Amino acid sequence: MIFKSFLLVSLFAHASRIKDIASVKGVRENILIGYGIVVGLKGTGDSSSDVTSQSLVRLFGKLGMDVQNTVKSKNVAAVIVTATLPAFARVGNKIDVSVSSVGDAGSLEGGTLLVTPLRAGDQNVYAVAQGSVSLGALIDGGGKNFPTVGRVVSGATVEKDLDFDFASKKYFRLALHESDFTTAARTVTLINGQLGGKYAAARDSATIDVVVPFSYLGNSVELLALLENIDIRIDHKAKVVLNEKTGTLVLGDHIQLSPVAIAHGDLSIELKNAPKNSKPEHTLLLDGASVSELVRALNVLGATPKDMTAIFQTLKAVGALQADLVIL
Repeated sequence: MIFKSFLLVSLFAHASRIKDIASVKGVRENILIGYGIVVGLKGTGDSSSDVTSQSLVRLFGKLGMDVQNTVKSKNVAAVIVTATLPAFARVGNKIDVSVSSVGDAGSLEGGTLLVTPLRAGDQNVYAVAQGSVSLGALIDGGGKNFPTVGRVVSGATVEKDLDFDFASKKYFRLALHESDFTTAARTVTLINGQLGGKYAAARDSATIDVVVPFSYLGNSVELLALLENIDIRIDHKAKVVLNEKTGTLVLGDHIQLSPVAIAHGDLSIELKNAPKNSKPEHTLLLDGASVSELVRALNVLGATPKDMTAIFQTLKAVGALQADLVIL
Protein backbone atom coordinates (compact mmCIF):
# COMPACT_ATOMS: atom_id res chain seq x y z
CA MET A 1 0.00 0.00 0.00
CA ILE A 2 1.27 3.48 -0.83
CA PHE A 3 0.13 6.98 -0.07
CA LYS A 4 -1.84 7.32 -3.30
CA SER A 5 -3.27 10.58 -2.05
CA PHE A 6 -3.12 12.74 1.02
CA LEU A 7 -5.43 15.15 2.74
CA LEU A 8 -4.13 18.69 2.82
CA VAL A 9 -5.83 20.70 5.54
CA SER A 10 -5.51 24.45 5.42
CA LEU A 11 -5.62 25.88 8.91
CA PHE A 12 -5.93 29.50 7.83
CA ALA A 13 -8.36 29.57 4.92
CA HIS A 14 -11.61 29.82 6.85
CA ALA A 15 -12.71 31.92 9.79
CA SER A 16 -14.37 30.46 12.86
CA ARG A 17 -16.71 32.06 15.35
CA ILE A 18 -15.49 32.86 18.84
CA LYS A 19 -18.26 30.58 20.20
CA ASP A 20 -16.65 27.65 18.34
CA ILE A 21 -13.11 28.15 19.67
CA ALA A 22 -13.73 29.29 23.25
CA SER A 23 -15.95 28.64 26.24
CA VAL A 24 -17.15 30.98 28.98
CA LYS A 25 -15.99 30.26 32.52
CA GLY A 26 -18.89 28.99 34.59
CA VAL A 27 -20.95 27.97 31.58
CA ARG A 28 -20.45 24.23 31.59
CA GLU A 29 -22.19 20.93 32.10
CA ASN A 30 -22.23 19.15 35.45
CA ILE A 31 -21.95 15.41 36.02
CA LEU A 32 -24.63 13.70 38.13
CA ILE A 33 -24.49 10.20 39.61
CA GLY A 34 -26.75 7.99 41.68
CA TYR A 35 -27.39 4.41 42.75
CA GLY A 36 -30.63 2.66 41.87
CA ILE A 37 -32.29 -0.62 41.06
CA VAL A 38 -33.91 -1.89 37.90
CA VAL A 39 -36.93 -4.18 38.33
CA GLY A 40 -39.10 -6.22 35.97
CA LEU A 41 -36.28 -8.23 34.40
CA LYS A 42 -37.06 -11.67 33.00
CA GLY A 43 -34.70 -13.71 35.14
CA THR A 44 -31.62 -11.81 33.93
CA GLY A 45 -30.98 -9.81 37.10
CA ASP A 46 -28.37 -10.19 39.84
CA SER A 47 -28.05 -13.75 41.10
CA SER A 48 -26.66 -13.30 44.61
CA SER A 49 -25.71 -9.69 45.22
CA ASP A 50 -25.80 -8.53 48.84
CA VAL A 51 -26.03 -4.95 47.64
CA THR A 52 -29.16 -5.70 45.61
CA SER A 53 -30.72 -7.62 48.49
CA GLN A 54 -30.09 -4.79 50.96
CA SER A 55 -31.49 -2.30 48.47
CA LEU A 56 -34.74 -4.26 48.19
CA VAL A 57 -35.09 -4.49 51.99
CA ARG A 58 -34.54 -0.73 52.26
CA LEU A 59 -37.01 -0.07 49.45
CA PHE A 60 -39.72 -2.21 50.99
CA GLY A 61 -39.17 -0.42 54.30
CA LYS A 62 -39.77 2.95 52.67
CA LEU A 63 -42.95 1.55 51.15
CA GLY A 64 -44.23 0.58 54.60
CA MET A 65 -43.37 -3.11 54.49
CA ASP A 66 -41.46 -4.64 57.42
CA VAL A 67 -39.15 -7.12 55.70
CA GLN A 68 -36.62 -8.75 58.02
CA ASN A 69 -35.25 -11.54 55.85
CA THR A 70 -32.90 -11.26 52.92
CA VAL A 71 -34.67 -10.62 49.64
CA LYS A 72 -33.25 -12.20 46.51
CA SER A 73 -34.69 -12.02 43.04
CA LYS A 74 -33.34 -12.67 39.56
CA ASN A 75 -35.72 -10.02 38.27
CA VAL A 76 -33.83 -7.14 39.93
CA ALA A 77 -30.44 -5.57 39.19
CA ALA A 78 -28.37 -2.97 41.02
CA VAL A 79 -27.26 -0.14 38.73
CA ILE A 80 -25.26 3.07 38.68
CA VAL A 81 -27.16 5.93 37.06
CA THR A 82 -25.32 8.84 35.46
CA ALA A 83 -26.47 11.99 33.69
CA THR A 84 -25.17 15.30 32.41
CA LEU A 85 -26.83 18.41 33.77
CA PRO A 86 -26.72 21.16 31.12
CA ALA A 87 -25.62 24.67 31.98
CA PHE A 88 -28.54 26.83 33.16
CA ALA A 89 -30.85 23.81 33.53
CA ARG A 90 -34.00 24.74 35.42
CA VAL A 91 -36.46 22.89 37.64
CA GLY A 92 -38.75 20.74 35.53
CA ASN A 93 -36.34 20.25 32.61
CA LYS A 94 -35.96 16.66 31.40
CA ILE A 95 -32.56 15.03 30.76
CA ASP A 96 -31.45 11.59 29.57
CA VAL A 97 -29.76 9.17 31.95
CA SER A 98 -27.44 6.20 31.45
CA VAL A 99 -27.95 3.01 33.47
CA SER A 100 -25.12 0.51 34.04
CA SER A 101 -25.27 -2.78 35.94
CA VAL A 102 -22.88 -3.19 38.88
CA GLY A 103 -23.71 -6.81 39.72
CA ASP A 104 -23.74 -9.99 37.66
CA ALA A 105 -26.99 -9.29 35.83
CA GLY A 106 -27.09 -10.76 32.34
CA SER A 107 -29.31 -8.10 30.78
CA LEU A 108 -31.31 -4.99 31.67
CA GLU A 109 -33.71 -5.52 28.77
CA GLY A 110 -37.34 -4.84 29.63
CA GLY A 111 -36.48 -3.40 33.05
CA THR A 112 -37.73 -0.27 34.78
CA LEU A 113 -35.50 2.04 36.76
CA LEU A 114 -37.08 2.97 40.08
CA VAL A 115 -36.86 6.45 41.61
CA THR A 116 -33.16 7.38 41.82
CA PRO A 117 -31.83 10.68 43.24
CA LEU A 118 -28.90 12.05 41.21
CA ARG A 119 -26.22 14.03 43.02
CA ALA A 120 -23.47 16.38 41.87
CA GLY A 121 -19.98 16.76 43.33
CA ASP A 122 -21.35 18.92 46.17
CA GLN A 123 -23.57 15.97 47.24
CA ASN A 124 -26.76 17.91 46.58
CA VAL A 125 -29.58 16.23 44.65
CA TYR A 126 -30.18 18.06 41.36
CA ALA A 127 -32.37 15.54 39.54
CA VAL A 128 -34.47 12.44 40.10
CA ALA A 129 -34.60 9.63 37.54
CA GLN A 130 -37.14 6.90 36.78
CA GLY A 131 -38.42 5.12 33.69
CA SER A 132 -38.15 2.23 31.27
CA VAL A 133 -34.64 1.18 30.30
CA SER A 134 -33.88 1.08 26.57
CA LEU A 135 -30.90 -0.88 25.29
CA GLY A 136 -31.03 -0.13 21.58
CA ALA A 137 -30.47 -2.71 18.86
CA LEU A 138 -27.57 -3.10 16.48
CA ILE A 139 -27.94 -1.54 13.04
CA ASP A 140 -28.55 -4.94 11.43
CA GLY A 141 -31.05 -5.85 14.14
CA GLY A 142 -28.92 -8.81 15.13
CA GLY A 143 -28.94 -8.20 18.86
CA LYS A 144 -28.10 -5.75 21.63
CA ASN A 145 -24.95 -3.69 21.80
CA PHE A 146 -24.33 -4.02 25.55
CA PRO A 147 -27.22 -5.69 27.42
CA THR A 148 -25.95 -4.50 30.81
CA VAL A 149 -25.91 -0.82 29.79
CA GLY A 150 -28.97 1.18 28.79
CA ARG A 151 -30.57 4.60 28.70
CA VAL A 152 -33.74 6.19 29.95
CA VAL A 153 -34.64 8.92 27.47
CA SER A 154 -35.84 12.07 29.26
CA GLY A 155 -35.81 9.86 32.33
CA ALA A 156 -34.66 12.45 34.89
CA THR A 157 -36.39 15.61 36.03
CA VAL A 158 -34.30 18.53 37.27
CA GLU A 159 -35.25 19.30 40.87
CA LYS A 160 -32.82 22.08 41.75
CA ASP A 161 -31.74 25.19 39.85
CA LEU A 162 -28.07 26.01 39.49
CA ASP A 163 -27.45 29.21 41.41
CA PHE A 164 -25.73 31.25 38.69
CA ASP A 165 -26.88 34.76 37.77
CA PHE A 166 -25.11 35.26 34.47
CA ALA A 167 -27.04 38.32 33.29
CA SER A 168 -25.75 40.53 36.14
CA LYS A 169 -22.06 39.67 35.72
CA LYS A 170 -19.73 42.66 35.36
CA TYR A 171 -16.96 40.68 33.70
CA PHE A 172 -16.44 37.21 32.33
CA ARG A 173 -13.57 35.04 31.19
CA LEU A 174 -13.15 33.25 27.87
CA ALA A 175 -11.05 30.08 27.72
CA LEU A 176 -9.70 29.09 24.30
CA HIS A 177 -10.07 25.39 23.51
CA GLU A 178 -6.60 25.39 21.93
CA SER A 179 -3.92 27.49 23.58
CA ASP A 180 -2.27 29.88 21.12
CA PHE A 181 -0.81 33.36 21.70
CA THR A 182 -1.61 34.58 18.18
CA THR A 183 -5.26 33.50 18.37
CA ALA A 184 -5.61 35.03 21.83
CA ALA A 185 -4.20 38.36 20.62
CA ARG A 186 -6.50 38.36 17.59
CA THR A 187 -9.50 37.62 19.79
CA VAL A 188 -8.70 40.57 22.05
CA THR A 189 -8.27 42.91 19.07
CA LEU A 190 -11.58 41.84 17.51
CA ILE A 191 -13.55 42.13 20.76
CA ASN A 192 -12.15 45.58 21.53
CA GLY A 193 -12.87 46.65 17.98
CA GLN A 194 -16.46 45.43 18.25
CA LEU A 195 -17.03 47.19 21.58
CA GLY A 196 -15.15 50.36 20.65
CA GLY A 197 -12.77 50.38 23.60
CA LYS A 198 -10.28 48.42 25.66
CA TYR A 199 -12.63 45.96 27.34
CA ALA A 200 -10.79 42.72 26.63
CA ALA A 201 -7.32 41.64 27.71
CA ALA A 202 -5.43 38.35 27.36
CA ARG A 203 -4.06 36.90 30.60
CA ASP A 204 -2.16 34.19 28.75
CA SER A 205 -2.33 32.17 25.54
CA ALA A 206 -5.66 30.57 26.49
CA THR A 207 -7.42 33.04 28.79
CA ILE A 208 -9.15 36.31 27.88
CA ASP A 209 -10.90 38.56 30.40
CA VAL A 210 -13.74 40.78 29.20
CA VAL A 211 -15.16 43.69 31.22
CA VAL A 212 -18.84 44.33 30.57
CA PRO A 213 -19.29 47.85 29.12
CA PHE A 214 -21.59 50.24 30.97
CA SER A 215 -24.18 50.03 28.20
CA TYR A 216 -24.45 46.25 28.74
CA LEU A 217 -24.58 46.18 32.55
CA GLY A 218 -27.35 43.83 33.60
CA ASN A 219 -27.48 42.39 30.10
CA SER A 220 -24.40 40.22 29.77
CA VAL A 221 -26.39 37.66 27.81
CA GLU A 222 -26.92 40.08 24.93
CA LEU A 223 -23.25 41.10 25.08
CA LEU A 224 -22.03 37.51 24.90
CA ALA A 225 -24.43 36.78 22.04
CA LEU A 226 -22.80 39.66 20.15
CA LEU A 227 -19.23 38.61 20.86
CA GLU A 228 -19.55 34.87 20.29
CA ASN A 229 -20.61 35.42 16.68
CA ILE A 230 -17.50 37.42 15.78
CA ASP A 231 -15.54 35.69 13.01
CA ILE A 232 -11.88 35.07 13.78
CA ARG A 233 -9.04 33.52 11.81
CA ILE A 234 -7.49 31.05 14.21
CA ASP A 235 -3.81 30.16 14.20
CA HIS A 236 -2.18 26.78 14.71
CA LYS A 237 1.27 25.47 15.33
CA ALA A 238 2.55 23.69 12.21
CA LYS A 239 1.82 19.98 12.48
CA VAL A 240 2.04 16.87 10.31
CA VAL A 241 -0.09 13.84 11.31
CA LEU A 242 0.73 10.52 9.67
CA ASN A 243 -1.26 7.30 10.07
CA GLU A 244 0.87 4.41 8.86
CA LYS A 245 -1.97 1.88 9.23
CA THR A 246 -4.43 3.64 6.91
CA GLY A 247 -1.99 5.46 4.65
CA THR A 248 -3.42 8.85 5.61
CA LEU A 249 -1.41 12.05 5.87
CA VAL A 250 -2.94 15.24 7.25
CA LEU A 251 -0.95 18.46 7.31
CA GLY A 252 -1.38 22.18 7.61
CA ASP A 253 -0.70 24.55 4.76
CA HIS A 254 2.69 26.16 4.05
CA ILE A 255 4.80 23.71 6.06
CA GLN A 256 8.32 24.08 4.69
CA LEU A 257 11.39 21.85 4.53
CA SER A 258 15.02 22.85 4.93
CA PRO A 259 17.60 21.78 2.29
CA VAL A 260 18.23 18.08 2.68
CA ALA A 261 19.07 14.94 0.71
CA ILE A 262 16.94 11.86 1.33
CA ALA A 263 18.14 8.33 0.66
CA HIS A 264 15.90 5.50 1.85
CA GLY A 265 16.32 2.09 0.27
CA ASP A 266 15.87 2.56 -3.46
CA LEU A 267 14.39 6.03 -2.97
CA SER A 268 16.49 9.12 -3.59
CA ILE A 269 15.31 12.74 -3.36
CA GLU A 270 17.23 16.00 -3.07
CA LEU A 271 15.89 19.20 -1.65
CA LYS A 272 18.22 22.00 -2.73
CA ASN A 273 18.63 25.06 -4.91
CA ALA A 274 18.54 23.91 -8.52
CA PRO A 275 20.76 25.77 -11.03
CA LYS A 276 18.94 27.58 -13.79
CA ASN A 277 18.25 25.53 -16.91
CA SER A 278 19.32 22.37 -15.08
CA LYS A 279 17.77 19.06 -16.06
CA PRO A 280 18.34 16.67 -13.16
CA GLU A 281 18.15 12.99 -13.91
CA HIS A 282 16.60 12.17 -10.55
CA THR A 283 13.73 13.65 -8.56
CA LEU A 284 14.65 17.15 -7.43
CA LEU A 285 12.87 19.58 -5.13
CA LEU A 286 13.75 23.24 -4.80
CA ASP A 287 14.92 24.80 -1.54
CA GLY A 288 11.92 25.83 0.53
CA ALA A 289 9.64 23.18 -0.92
CA SER A 290 6.55 22.31 1.08
CA VAL A 291 5.72 18.97 2.65
CA SER A 292 2.93 18.49 0.11
CA GLU A 293 5.47 18.64 -2.72
CA LEU A 294 7.67 16.10 -0.97
CA VAL A 295 4.73 13.75 -0.52
CA ARG A 296 3.85 13.99 -4.22
CA ALA A 297 7.45 13.12 -5.13
CA LEU A 298 7.46 10.16 -2.72
CA ASN A 299 4.16 8.91 -4.14
CA VAL A 300 5.61 9.03 -7.64
CA LEU A 301 8.57 6.95 -6.44
CA GLY A 302 6.23 4.39 -4.86
CA ALA A 303 6.92 5.06 -1.19
CA THR A 304 4.96 2.83 1.21
CA PRO A 305 3.41 4.02 4.50
CA LYS A 306 6.35 2.42 6.31
CA ASP A 307 8.80 4.32 4.09
CA MET A 308 6.91 7.56 4.65
CA THR A 309 6.95 7.12 8.41
CA ALA A 310 10.70 6.45 8.49
CA ILE A 311 11.47 9.41 6.20
CA PHE A 312 9.41 11.91 8.16
CA GLN A 313 10.82 10.73 11.48
CA THR A 314 14.32 11.25 10.14
CA LEU A 315 13.45 14.67 8.70
CA LYS A 316 12.18 15.71 12.11
CA ALA A 317 15.25 14.32 13.87
CA VAL A 318 17.68 16.31 11.71
CA GLY A 319 15.63 19.49 11.97
CA ALA A 320 14.62 19.63 8.30
CA LEU A 321 10.88 19.38 9.01
CA GLN A 322 9.65 22.70 10.33
CA ALA A 323 6.58 21.34 12.09
CA ASP A 324 5.52 18.96 14.86
CA LEU A 325 5.25 15.34 13.73
CA VAL A 326 2.54 13.02 15.07
CA ILE A 327 2.64 9.31 14.15
CA LEU A 328 -0.58 7.37 14.76
